[in-house]
Amino acid sequence: MYTVERLTADELEGAAGQLAALLLETVATGSSLGFLSSLDAEDAAGWWRALVPDVAAGRLLLWAARAEGADRIAGTVQLRPAVPANGRHRGEVAKLMVHPADRGQRLAGRLLATLEAGASERGIRLLVLDTETGSPAERMYAAEGWTRVGTVPDFATDPTGVARPTTVFYKQLAVAGEAPGGA
Repeated sequence: MYTVERLTADELEGAAGQLAALLLETVATGSSLGFLSSLDAEDAAGWWRALVPDVAAGRLLLWAARAEGADRIAGTVQLRPAVPANGRHRGEVAKLMVHPADRGQRLAGRLLATLEAGASERGIRLLVLDTETGSPAERMYAAEGWTRVGTVPDFATDPTGVARPTTVFYKQLAVAGEAPGGA
């Protein structure tokens, strides 16, 4: 059993070490998250701490999952609401990761569902994301009802530095009293 909670800026600061450990494990298993395999614990924790001002200002919403009885973070996901006045109805999903020991438990789907509910509550009705083409994450997003837009060749490198294609997805959400995609 997992609990998924949105972290405050103070909670993020306090959890930076555990989130760094999750990031390191995820990168070590080959997940393309924007980091190379040379990432170390100090840099990983610093990356998380650098997000604190955005969380405090509401420019970034971050959820973390913990397994009952475990003293580590099992998964996380981020939402970046769009800033422009003409784009406040949309947001970007980023850095969905699940610890290798917790994979296969549908935790990624639960994190996504929690993010989607949080986005909908904020009036966000369109989400976008990108993920490495051919990865388990690509299959999971499709299974969770995301629509594939297309593929961009050589968009990012994997943790070993090899350029890989990226698949872009979107999902329309219902906002209170609206059908998905409603205005």
